[in-house]
Amino acid sequence: MGVDHYILAMDQGTTSSRAIVFDTDLNIVSIAQEEFPQIYPEDGWVEHDPEAIWSTALSTAKRAFAEAETKGGRVAAIGITNQRETTILWERGSGKPIHNAIVWQDRRTADMCKKLDEDNICEEVQQRTGLLIDPYFSATKIAWILDHVEGARKQADNGKLAFGTIDSFLISRLTGNQVHATDVTNAARTSIFNIRNLSWDEELLRIFNVPPAVLPSVLDSAADFGCTTPELFGRAIPILGVAGDQQAAAIGQCCFKPGSIKSTYGTGCFVLMNTGGDLIVSRNRLLSTIAYRINGKTTYALEGSIFIAGAAVQWLRDGLELISSANESEQLARQLPDNNGVYVVPAFTGLGAPYWRPDVRGAIFGINRSTGPAEIARAVLESVCYQTHDLFTAMAEDGVNPSSLRIDGGMVNNNWMVQFLADILGLPVDRPKILETTALGAAYLAGLQADVVGSLEEQSQKRRMDVRFESKMTEDDRKRNLDGWHDAVRRILVDLSK
Repeated sequence: MGVDHYILAMDQGTTSSRAIVFDTDLNIVSIAQEEFPQIYPEDGWVEHDPEAIWSTALSTAKRAFAEAETKGGRVAAIGITNQRETTILWERGSGKPIHNAIVWQDRRTADMCKKLDEDNICEEVQQRTGLLIDPYFSATKIAWILDHVEGARKQADNGKLAFGTIDSFLISRLTGNQVHATDVTNAARTSIFNIRNLSWDEELLRIFNVPPAVLPSVLDSAADFGCTTPELFGRAIPILGVAGDQQAAAIGQCCFKPGSIKSTYGTGCFVLMNTGGDLIVSRNRLLSTIAYRINGKTTYALEGSIFIAGAAVQWLRDGLELISSANESEQLARQLPDNNGVYVVPAFTGLGAPYWRPDVRGAIFGINRSTGPAEIARAVLESVCYQTHDLFTAMAEDGVNPSSLRIDGGMVNNNWMVQFLADILGLPVDRPKILETTALGAAYLAGLQADVVGSLEEQSQKRRMDVRFESKMTEDDRKRNLDGWHDAVRRILVDLSK
């Protein structure tokens, strides 16, 4: 009888690194997780120490690997999924980063983006990349590092530096600096990758002042990304699947058919809808992107990005100290029959889609003498649902009207929030049995390339749902809640313009 095959998924997120080993039926065999520090050098700036990313990613991978292999199976492949847009530059020879990673949430390049916007190149960038001009994406982060680290631009021009999103950095470290590569889903988030012809775009490189010499090779999402050095896991293991976290979650949720849609509630919230082979350019400030590319076939998606979701609950815990764990937010929200007119707009690092306002900051509205932790906690949870509604409204205006929503991410353990989400959207919301869909998607890609899991169609048939939440809110209550939210958003936008 042969040894069972396992797949190790390395899931490198914004606040923690996780590693999950799956069997070939995509059941969880083992799991490990570690948080790492967030660095806030200035208002609106967010950084990570690349060495902390590497050490936590490697240690969790080793722990999950070791535990899994004591159960009799053998890890056959590695899949990687990662926080997207976060930018690192490192020395090609030593592998040493030249600056902290600039995180996707970071807004330091807002002025640079404003100037580019004034140059009237927005439509050209959107047509080529599917993206808007915003500090969120990698290109201006690359330029900032090259212009603020002494000698960096000269090193880059001479081919001595490598740029990568987190997947590229991990691949480089795992392979002993032998492979500098990324996949199409991560490349598509840089603002310098043409998602129509699937290549780095010379004109965009010129516009964003990024030297071609720093760029990685771009592969399909299921492909050969090299092997780990033998000393890391005791033997060389092939890296066979890579996808940005939101695309990986869509794969884990089996969003393989055009029109299927998922929303992930982690640090931020990201709604992604499969549009098949059609690249839909939004008229309502949503993003066009690549969902995945398998066997040379590209599948596109329409996406809305919310910068703050679970991070707002983390703020309740660590910033305000109103709760000691995320579970308490649900308990507090359940204490109230309604929100008592309290609204939180969690624009800690600006507002994402469909507003795209990196310059605004958060606010709390409607507080009075009786306002307490329960009202604020409930308002934070509600804000995530309201922002999702705004994305669905934008999608509807682009001619897309989903009939249901698949959800995942750490926040969806909160039953109160998920029910409110179904209520405010007026749609059924499906929660899967395995919430670790990001890691699941990475494992599936690697397993597909290793030929140890079934086809897309077979995987769709195996999709396992936990529960469906149906909308129970009246239309009048939905309108009242949304009117209050939109009034709060208008107020932070108006106040900024004064």
